[in-house]
Amino acid sequence: MAKALIDSAFHPTEVIALLQYNFNRSSSSSILTNTKKIASWSKSKIRCYEFLNMTSRSFAAVIQELNDELRDAVCLFYLVLRGLDTIEDDMTIPIEKKVSILRSWEEIIVTDGWNFTENGPNEKDRQLLVEYPVVIEELKNLNKTYKEIIFDIAKQMGNGMADYATNAAHNKFGVNTVKDYDQYCFYVAGLVGLGLSSLFSASGLESPEVGRNTKLSISMGLFLQKANIIRDYLEDLDDNRRFWPKEIWSQYVNDLSDLKDPEHKKQAINCLSRMCLDALQRAPDCLTYLSNIRDQKIFNFCAIPQVMAIATLAILFQNYQVYQKNVKIRKGETLKLIQKATNILNVIDIFRHYTRVIITKNNSRDPNFLKISIACGQIEQSCQALETRYKSLSNSKTLNKTSEFNLFDAQLFILFVLLLLVTTGWVLNLWEIWEEVVNHFSRIVTNTSSVDV
Repeated sequence: MAKALIDSAFHPTEVIALLQYNFNRSSSSSILTNTKKIASWSKSKIRCYEFLNMTSRSFAAVIQELNDELRDAVCLFYLVLRGLDTIEDDMTIPIEKKVSILRSWEEIIVTDGWNFTENGPNEKDRQLLVEYPVVIEELKNLNKTYKEIIFDIAKQMGNGMADYATNAAHNKFGVNTVKDYDQYCFYVAGLVGLGLSSLFSASGLESPEVGRNTKLSISMGLFLQKANIIRDYLEDLDDNRRFWPKEIWSQYVNDLSDLKDPEHKKQAINCLSRMCLDALQRAPDCLTYLSNIRDQKIFNFCAIPQVMAIATLAILFQNYQVYQKNVKIRKGETLKLIQKATNILNVIDIFRHYTRVIITKNNSRDPNFLKISIACGQIEQSCQALETRYKSLSNSKTLNKTSEFNLFDAQLFILFVLLLLVTTGWVLNLWEIWEEVVNHFSRIVTNTSSVDV
């Protein structure tokens, strides 16, 4: 907490967000703290939510805020895919066994008692697979429509992952073309977007159109995945994983690892710009998707990861540290974004802000300068169009919420200034006491010197 406060010292609204988080931390966002609500739950259902909290730092809280029936479906959907991902990620599993499990995942998740105990000791989610029967048990209790959606996505993702696992060229050289890059991101994230949208529509909380518009759903997943892949360059390289497409990086260096060599700093920055450009082109679709969401809790669930992604791209852009460490946005900034991303107008403000951060960092000597300017312009156009559409509804709840938030934000800033003044006064008082002590000893030294003379 202390480090986070220091990091956000020159960002008062972030400091306020951190203090609020610290004060509210005792009232956990986990549904498991609501003993009355979980009194009728089975042990397997409770264990599923325990695994959700253990495996998902970023999504657990917003998942547990969803409508009861949808919450269970999304929780189990997450655990089904987390289990699949844990198999795919583990490089200690023999390839034949791994591929067999990946291709039969749809059948595995309806097989009573199935579990897996052969993950490597360093696989952080291995316990989920050891106790996987609890997930299988709870899947039985889901609405048939939800189950069909989950099984369909699990089948597609499992087969897609198996295809990549058996692709010798991919395993040796990494992702080759931008088309391959998009396909990989589709299997690991675009399918998640499709599944979630289908679940939202099936719940009746969102219109059927949300589930039918596959292009927007896929963009939601790809925007997040691509931001993460750019950020994780060094970590993936250390693990011998190459997700940056050769079609892009080969324009700048001979090998992907050359980007972290200071001798190639200029080329590395330009390559980074090209990767960010590829991700930014998905942003307008994400804004359109969010503008179609009506349920407040679903909106929060969808919007928070998206504002994190645009903020992450803004800090990664033109930042050579990407090649030296895992660059992340400040914790205070994260908490502030979570607090603010509660309606479309606020999300528009956030996207506009970080797009302008990117524009100010855009270098005219970068070969991607013009294309990045165009991509940012397209995001600005989307923001403007959606803002005009929503602000025309002058009496809408959305607009009122935005006004209330801005007022609240201003009040927090005033509170921060008052706290700063109080703290400063306290520091000045200490300084005055210190000065008195110094002057007192100075007088003693002076008197002593006079006597000696």
